[in-house]
Amino acid sequence: MVSKHNRPPPFSPLCQLVFSFLLVETLLHTSFVNGGGGGGGGFSGDYSKLSGIIIPGYASTQLRAWSILDCPYSPFDFNPLDSVWLDTTKLLSAVNCWLKCMVLDPYNQTDHPECKSRPDSGLSAITEIDPGYITGPLSSVWKEWVKWCIEFGIEANAILAAPYDWRLSASMLEERDLYFHKLKLTFETSLRLRGGPSLVFAHSLGNNVFRYFLEWLKLEIAPKKYVQWLDDHIHAYFAVGAPLLGSSGTVKAALSGETFGLPVAEGTVRLLFNTYGSAVWMMPFSKYCRTDNVYWKHFFEGKGTGNHKYHCDDMEFRLNYSGWPTNIVNIEVPSMRGIDAYPSISEVAQSNLSGMECGLPTQLSFSAREVADGTLFRAIKDYDPVTEKLLYQLQKLYHDPVLNPLTPWDRPPLKNIFCIYGIDSKTEVGYYFAPSGKPYPDNWIITDVIYENEGALFSRQVSGNLVSGNPGVASGDETVPYHSLSWCKTWLGPNVNITRAPQSEHDGSDVQVNLNVEHRHDADIVPNMARRDPRVKYITYYEDSESLPERRTAIWEIDRASHRNIVRSPVLMRELWLQMWHDIHGGTKSKFVTKGNSRICKLFKVAHFTMNKAISGEIVLTIVWPFRYVFGDVHLGQSCRLKNSSADLLLHYL
Repeated sequence: MVSKHNRPPPFSPLCQLVFSFLLVETLLHTSFVNGGGGGGGGFSGDYSKLSGIIIPGYASTQLRAWSILDCPYSPFDFNPLDSVWLDTTKLLSAVNCWLKCMVLDPYNQTDHPECKSRPDSGLSAITEIDPGYITGPLSSVWKEWVKWCIEFGIEANAILAAPYDWRLSASMLEERDLYFHKLKLTFETSLRLRGGPSLVFAHSLGNNVFRYFLEWLKLEIAPKKYVQWLDDHIHAYFAVGAPLLGSSGTVKAALSGETFGLPVAEGTVRLLFNTYGSAVWMMPFSKYCRTDNVYWKHFFEGKGTGNHKYHCDDMEFRLNYSGWPTNIVNIEVPSMRGIDAYPSISEVAQSNLSGMECGLPTQLSFSAREVADGTLFRAIKDYDPVTEKLLYQLQKLYHDPVLNPLTPWDRPPLKNIFCIYGIDSKTEVGYYFAPSGKPYPDNWIITDVIYENEGALFSRQVSGNLVSGNPGVASGDETVPYHSLSWCKTWLGPNVNITRAPQSEHDGSDVQVNLNVEHRHDADIVPNMARRDPRVKYITYYEDSESLPERRTAIWEIDRASHRNIVRSPVLMRELWLQMWHDIHGGTKSKFVTKGNSRICKLFKVAHFTMNKAISGEIVLTIVWPFRYVFGDVHLGQSCRLKNSSADLLLHYL
């Protein structure tokens, strides 16, 4: 593999536009009949046949009213197709009505008797959650992504959204909305319409949804045709910010509430969250516990119809914290209410109880396994009866006939997988709770938070002092811990090529490459590379195209890319489009994007471009100025003049 020297800088919007036209026009006039990517998962055919399917994350799909609800003492009512998630005006002025339209029955996932909401459809459902002059930019999720696709010349029918009701569990998505049947039909329709496979872009919870879809598909397609269906319909899967082992923040939302910056009380959000089937979908769990074995047979035994069994290997009990940096929950209970309040199956809970004195507060600690298997919620149910709702939802997960999502995900049998996430941001990994003395939903308060940051653990309470634990080599993306994000490194083979390059423009002197690094299947892989300048943001690439025939796996770690904003990152868009250009170009020597010694002109801040097709078939890009002015430019000399052949320019990336 060739190193990624001289990677171009992130583009300004106009530079993105110029580069995209250069890229798209070159592709439009080139016919590709040889497999791309050096025979390792490349696409054979015309790039225009590819399509993109976006599966959004949690709370990233608009919900609209499907009822008529009169709201007393408010100038706003809810009528069919009115925006519910999210309409901040109605949230502030008619909060009780808004709650009726958002809440679900925690047991059967049905709507409130007076109001029901359903997910919107199409790209507009995922671009801005609360459209508006002020609220739109604040709630933008996929809007920039779609805008870039339009600038790149992508046809309207080539970008498809797969919005869903993010409040529901996976099984209810299919039962109520036939979501996975519709998603399968979307792939098949796209193939029939455009003649080529799709690129899957999933963010956050959308990755859990896609995982469930792949397992559901096994029950819909004959086993001998399953992999062929995937090869025919999916060219590449881009897993962005995937909580592959869950997220500790889910427990925070379940016990105290997570507002996501909304002008609403945490207790109100907690009340809603605990009625959603998706509330337990993202719970943190142990990487050492898997399905269809003999352990956890006691868990909800005799309740439910599923026949799944679970097993935790010896490492779960030899190591602390279920492999996570620290215990997920440390909670103070007011007094002992009897042994029945605690699960007899948990040795850890028993050891916690041994030091309990009657009537005195006692702190109990729970690992990721004890959160996922319900031990935490059983231990506090005497003090918080509403946790029965969460236990019920956990029971349904563990008996789901398709998949128990609280188990580690092995590499899916797809041609090309790119796992992309941000690292080295301050991320919450553990919490300390205590009774507040208030009634539900405000009966718990957070007394301390444990953060991971750049390979260390810190306490909020002790003025940011270091605390003991098992921190990883890096930290997460502000929302999902590194331990969960990096699980996809286990999908890499025994020999991995690692490249680290600056995100911004560089001359190649700060690019580091390690080839054929040995990797143990069940372990993290850490590059032996120094960060020469702490002010520089890097991208680290882990690439494997040899361990599986005709399959490629790549991990991209992007410094300081936050979970919520990563899909709007120009750096990510640049990397994606360079990778796609590489894949669809026939006869490439390398199996991933490589970098030559050529760079695109610095930032095209003031430019006007024209495209001409030469007689030879080359596309000539001419940059002239000063026909377009961008706010903030001081003088026309800030632009640059470039005459270059797009073929010569882009061939450096093959």
